[in-house]
Order: sequence, then structure tokens, then C-alpha cells
Amino acid sequence: MNFFRGVMGGQTAGPQPSGAETIQKLCDRVASSTLLEDRRDAVRALKSLSKKYRMEVGTQAMDHLINILHTDRSDSEILGYALDTLYNVISNDEEEEQDENAQKQADDLGTQFTEKFIQDPEHITLLLTLLEEFDFHVRWPAVKLLTALLKSQGVQVQGIILVSPMGVSRLMDLLADSREVIRNDGLLLLQQLTKGNAAIQKIVAFENAFERLLDIITEEGSSDGGIVVEDCLLLLLNLLKNNSSNQNFFKEGSYIQRMKPWFEVGDDNSGWSAQKVTNLHLMLQLVRVMVSPVNSPGATASCQKCMYQCGLLQQLCTILMATGVPADILTETINTVSEVIRGSQVNQDYFTSVNAPSNPPRPAIVVLLMSMVNERQPFVLRCAVLYCFQCFLYKNQKGQGEIVATLLPSTIDANSISAGQLLCGGLFSADSLSNWCAAVAVAHTLQDNLTQKEQLLRVQLATSLGKPPVSLLQQCTNILSQGDKIVRRGSKVQTRVGLLMLLCTWISNCPIAVTHFLHNQDNVPFLTAQISENLGEDERLVQGLCALLLGICIYYNDNSLENYTKEKLKQLIEKRIGKENFVEKLGSITKHELYSRAALKPQPIFPSPEQMLFDHEFTRLVKELEGLITKAVHKSSEEEKKEEEVKKTLEQHDNIVTQYKELIREQDVQIQELKEKVSSMTTQTEQLQATVSQQQSQIQQHKDQYNILKLKLGKENQSQSSQGDTQVNGLQTEELAQLREELEELRRQQKLLQTQLSEKDVQIDSLKSAAQAAEGPAGSDNTEILQELEGLKNQVQTHLAEISHLKAERQELLRRAEAGVKPSDTAPPSDSSSDAAKAELENRLAAQTAEMERLKESRSGLEQQLAAATSTAAILQTEKSKLQTEVQESKKEQDDLLMLLADQDQKIHSLKQKLKDLGEMVEDEDDLRDQTSDEDDEDED
Repeated sequence: MNFFRGVMGGQTAGPQPSGAETIQKLCDRVASSTLLEDRRDAVRALKSLSKKYRMEVGTQAMDHLINILHTDRSDSEILGYALDTLYNVISNDEEEEQDENAQKQADDLGTQFTEKFIQDPEHITLLLTLLEEFDFHVRWPAVKLLTALLKSQGVQVQGIILVSPMGVSRLMDLLADSREVIRNDGLLLLQQLTKGNAAIQKIVAFENAFERLLDIITEEGSSDGGIVVEDCLLLLLNLLKNNSSNQNFFKEGSYIQRMKPWFEVGDDNSGWSAQKVTNLHLMLQLVRVMVSPVNSPGATASCQKCMYQCGLLQQLCTILMATGVPADILTETINTVSEVIRGSQVNQDYFTSVNAPSNPPRPAIVVLLMSMVNERQPFVLRCAVLYCFQCFLYKNQKGQGEIVATLLPSTIDANSISAGQLLCGGLFSADSLSNWCAAVAVAHTLQDNLTQKEQLLRVQLATSLGKPPVSLLQQCTNILSQGDKIVRRGSKVQTRVGLLMLLCTWISNCPIAVTHFLHNQDNVPFLTAQISENLGEDERLVQGLCALLLGICIYYNDNSLENYTKEKLKQLIEKRIGKENFVEKLGSITKHELYSRAALKPQPIFPSPEQMLFDHEFTRLVKELEGLITKAVHKSSEEEKKEEEVKKTLEQHDNIVTQYKELIREQDVQIQELKEKVSSMTTQTEQLQATVSQQQSQIQQHKDQYNILKLKLGKENQSQSSQGDTQVNGLQTEELAQLREELEELRRQQKLLQTQLSEKDVQIDSLKSAAQAAEGPAGSDNTEILQELEGLKNQVQTHLAEISHLKAERQELLRRAEAGVKPSDTAPPSDSSSDAAKAELENRLAAQTAEMERLKESRSGLEQQLAAATSTAAILQTEKSKLQTEVQESKKEQDDLLMLLADQDQKIHSLKQKLKDLGEMVEDEDDLRDQTSDEDDEDED
């Protein structure tokens, strides 16, 4: 123990061993000691020396420490010492400040030991196994060591953990640890684990990470929470940023709705802590990740819709209009609202309705524009307001029209400040940054909107007392070309670049605006002079924009001004500037270093106001027009004329084809309507057929009932005859014989009637078959069916009359039987029995008569229904024939139109061949149009 006492700082006599010697002796003790207590004391000593002698401990003791992790798994204390020692050797965290060289050496040392540790992937697997130990002295050092390894060699360690069975799941269990120290360090570990690895990010997300992290944020107090909330938000950002799968999982799991309470701020917003500002800033970034313009349009639109429906957008607008919010939070909130409303018509409409809590209330757009044109506001805030205005107008023609309307004379209200007034004020103010922001804002009101470009030509501005008003277009060109005070103020590069971007956006794809611009005699000479001069580096961008503006005047020129036709402008360029020089100046725009930066993202982010030169949407316009203008300038007049003629011819043929297509579409609609009518009539026919079948079934049921009644009637006659034999014992023998003969005759007549009824049933069945075939040519058969039905009706009536006659004969027999009984005073019971028999017979006959009457009425109703069904079937057949005739006529007309289209296609093909012979390239758009026409024809065939 004296040895350990010396190591741990005890006083010993004689020379002290060096640190390397001491560490070597400790490593030998760790490797050779058989007692656990001796090994534990040696590892504890190595831990105490590991910070001071980092190099020596890492070099000599690492293998021994790793072996301890393998062999002494049962002792948590020695495991903890070994893990702490490895952490001290690998980690680059230093409590004391060091100079740059020392820190670099420490970083290199940590990287070196990390590489040594991860040479065997089983070492990482061993650490993951140790994380399952619940003992605090093992689990916490293991978490810290794994975090240090990820910080030093993240990609390699991520790869090992990714292929390790249940590796990520074991790390996710740290978030459920009840000990906050382990849970919080587990958050730091997962931050390092998920950096830049989409596969691990997906696994972590599907291990229920979103639910756990949001629960922790809520438990810790949301935005008012501490550093733990910040760590959770950073981990959420790692999981969601640039990971469309996790973003979709976050949205589908209804986690967006859980973000709304984060942004519920009170009326008193003074005295925000630094941690709250940090937390809220990260929360806003999390919202922006879900609606970033770099995401797929469908996913962004879905998240924007969800944020509006759950009230998150409304909550953000509340912060936007609140007082006392820190400037950086307000700036980030503006950027967040910008991307939540960008391209979403519903959200943009809601933003239009937001008012600031002022007296009188002002629209949020107006309040924001007031900050943008105010040079005393922070630069980043002004950039955020410009971005918000751009996002509000993005794909929002309704909003563009509302902003332009505030500039028109008919809508100006002298008693209130409008967006148009603020934009004009910023456009012509003394602050060059305000000039640039206002010019870009106005350009976005015109983006891809020809109607508003023409409307803005109506805007008139009052310059000074006693002078007539000038148009907005004229005033912008005056600032660029005139030599008064306005020119000196506009001579700043930033102001001139902003105005030139506005003019290029304004007159592009708008021949009327080009004509208005060229109508000012000073504009073209100014542009040619600017392009041809040899100016400094700062002015080369202005020269390039002037070349772009002049090129737009050529490309979109409708030749309505005689002095400034396309050909004359090209001749002017060739004489004053030179075509090659012009193209070179035009190409200088895209070569500018700030052009590439602005083309990357829609948000205007600039390190300083001086570098605020290009707008993102303008870079897209330059990319689109540069090649077209270069080609237009190099074309000769003859090529221009031929191209114009070909374009006009193609336009005429396109118009003809379009007309035929419209006609074919109309006929398609008519044919579809006729098909629907035929389908409807077919359905009605099927319904009527079903009705006829149902009626036939009812007829069969009545026939069966009728046959049963006939059988019952025959049995009752036999019964009554036998009873009559016993009751008429007083009759004479001859009279009885006569009565029997009459009864036999009646039975024969009844059988004959039954035979006739069977024959009529067969006729009814044949009539049913004729009714089912009513859709065919059955005009004459219908008359025969009606005649047969009438005959059937007469026969049924005859049958009923015969039955009535049979009843009368029965009554006569009863009467005669009663009259033939001999009088006897000693036989009153026989008289009573005879009366009862007669009464019973009469009742039965009356019941039979009533039943026959009911059958007669039922048969009559069925005959009427069958007649109605037959008539309806004939009418349907007539309408079906008429519809078939109309369909045949439509098909014939369509075939004629297809012949005309084929002729037109042949003409277009010949014209394209002529263009190719002239050396012109036929654009893919024409080919696609031909292909579309062919596909339409094939569909019609």
C-alpha cells in the first residue's frame, strides 16, 4: 500500500519517480494483480493522473482499461473508474483557457486516441452494452465517453452504431432515465449521433423520439425552460432539417399542433431572459424547417395548411404585432411568418386581415413597410420585412392587385398611409438602402403579372408645385438619366441597381410597357452611353443591367414606334456599342460574385447593406432572358422577317388547331351527354322490365291461388253430394237419379272449363314473352297482344258467368230437395238437420262467389298493368332509335373534323421543314404541341 500512497500524494523518502514510470507501474499492477481491490486502486490512480499525463495514460493504459471493461463487469466501481479515465484521455474539453496552439495539440491528441479506440468496432459495441447497466457510476461515464467519441470521429462511430444490433434503441432508452443528469447527457449524445446521418435520424424518429422530446419540453416549461429545452430543440432540428421522411412523420403524427403553446406570450414582454430568447429562437427555426422553400412544394403546402388550421399562424402573428418583443425574436418571427404564408393563398389572405393594435388599427403590411423604409431600423429587421413582403406576393395575384391599387389615383386616401405611399416614399428617399428595398418590393408586385404591369403605367406622381405630374415609369428613368439633384442621389450603385432591376422586371414580357419606355426620347441614348463607356469595376454591374434593359426593349418590341423598331435598335447597338461588347456587358451580370449568392435562396441574407445588390427572383429573370437577348441581337433583318412570318403562320395554324380542338371538345361533351341519356334510358328500360317480371310473378301467384280454390270447390261439391244422399231420404228414387245425372253433367262442365282455363294460361305466357321482347320491332305485335288480352278478359267473364249459372242450379237442387221431403210428425230432428245442411251449402257458395269476384278484379288490374308496360316499352324503343340516329350523325361530323386536322398537321409539318431548311432550330415546344394534337386525334379514333 506504500506504493499507492506515494502515487496518491503521500510523503516518501528518496527520489520521486517520473509520471511515465508511475503510469507504467500502475499499468503493470492492473494487468498482473489477481485481487480486485488492487486492480480497482490502480485504475483509480490512473484516473487521477489521466488529465495531467494525458499522453502517457492514453498510450500505455488504454488497452488495459479496455480489458477491465471486458473482465470486471461485475464490479461497477472499477468500471466507472475505467470509463472516466478513457473519457479524460479522449475528450478535448478543457476547463482552463489555452492558447490556439495548445488547443490544436489537444484536439489532435483526442483524435489520435479516438482512432485507436475505434479500430476495433467491438469496443463501441461494448460501450453500448454497458449503457444497459442501470448503475449510475457505469451508465453516466459510458454516456460521456460515447459522446466524446462521436464529437471526435462522428462519421466512423455513427457507422459502427448503425450496424450494431439495437444500437440506436439502447441510446433512445437514455431519454426515459429518471435521473436527469443521465437524461440530459443522453440528449447531448443523441445530438452528436444524429448530425448529418439521415438513416440514424429516421431510426431515432421511429423510436418515438418526437413524443418523448415534446413531453420533456412541456415538462421543463416550454420557452421558459432552461438549457434542457434548448438541447431538445437542437435534437429536433437535427431530426427534421433536410429530412423529408421525418418531416412527413412529424406532420402525420399531429406534432405541429403541439408547437402552438410554445408561442403563447403574455402582454408583458419586458425582461426576457437570454435562455428564453434562445429557446424561442430555436422554436421559430423548427417551424421554418417544416415550411422551408427548399422542401417539396406538396409537403410545404400541407404543413402550411396544418399551421393555419391549428392556429399556429395566428399565434405567430400575435407575436409579430406585440410590443416589447426583443428585436432578434421579432426578426426571426417575421421570417417565420414569411415562409408560413409563402405561396399559400389561404394563409396570405389571413395575413391581409391582420391589423396592428394601434389607434386607428393599421394593416400589418403597412406597419412592416414602415419599418422597411425607416433607415433607423436594424438592417436584419429591414431584410426580414422585405422577405415577408416578397412571400406575401409570391404566387398571389390577388395581393399584387391590392398593392398596385393603393398606387392608383382613384384609390388614394389622403387621410391614411397606404402601402403604395410607403413604397413610393422609399423609392425616392435619400437612403440608398430604402431605394433598393422599395424597388425590389415594387418589382415583386409585378412578378409574372401582365395585368399589374399595365396598371402600374397609370400611376402619376406629383414632382413639385406648378409642374404637371409624371408617371412612375418616367420618374424612375429620370432618376437614372437626368443631371439634377435626383441624379446625384441616384448615382449610388445600390440605388441604380435597384431601379434597373425594377425597370427590367416591369417591361419584360409587356410590349405596352416597352413602348412607354421607348417613348421617352432620352432613355435609349442614356442606355447606349452607359454601356459604351469604360467605367470602373463598381459601374460594370450597372452597365450590364443597362444592356439587359436595352435587350428587353429589343426582344419584346412590337415595332409600334417607327424610330425604335427592333431593327433600328440593333443597328444602333452595332454602331454605338458593338454586338460583341454588348454581349460581354450583358454576361457580366451572372459573373458577379453576389449574383450567385442571391440565386441560392429566396430569403435576402446579406452580411452588410453594401452587398445588398441582387434579388433572388431577378436572378431567375436574368437566367431566362440572357440567351434570348443574345440570340435576338445577332439575328439579321432577313432572318427576323422570316422568323416573324413563320411565327405568324404558326400562330394562325395554332389558332385554327385550337379552334378545332375546342369544337371537338364541345362535340365530345355532347356525345358524352347523349351517352348519358342512352344510359339513363337503358336503366329505365331495365327498371320497367323488372316491373313486368314482378307483375308476371304476381299473375302466377294469382293463378296458383285460383287453381287451389277450384280444387277446394270440387272437394266441397263431392262432400255436399254425399251429405245430400243422407238428407234427402224422403225423395223419390227417380228424382234422386235425375239429380245425380244433373250433378255429373255439372262436373263435366266444370272439367271442360278447367281445360279452357289452362289453354288461356298458355296464351298468357306467350303474351308475357312478347312483352319482354318489346324493345325490338314489335309495333304490330302490340296490337295482337292487346286483342288477345281483350279476348282473355271476355273468356274470364264467360267463365265467371258459368260459375254463377252453376250456383243457380245448385240453389234449384236445394229447393227441389226441400220440396220432396215427406211430412211426418215424428221426425222433427230430420227437418232441423236438412235446414242446417242447406244453410251450410248456401254459405259455402256465397264464399266461393265472393272469392271469384275478387279474382276477377285482380285479373283486371293485372291486365291493365301489362298493357301500360307494353305501351312504355314501345315508347322507349322509339326514343332509343332516335338517339342512335343522333350518335351516328355526330360521329360523321367528327370524322370530317379529323380529316381537316390531318390537313392542318401536314401544313404545319411542311412549314417546320422549311424552317429547318433555313437553318433555324425548331423548338421542342412545337414538337410537343404536334404530339399533343396527335394524341388527341388518337383518343378520338
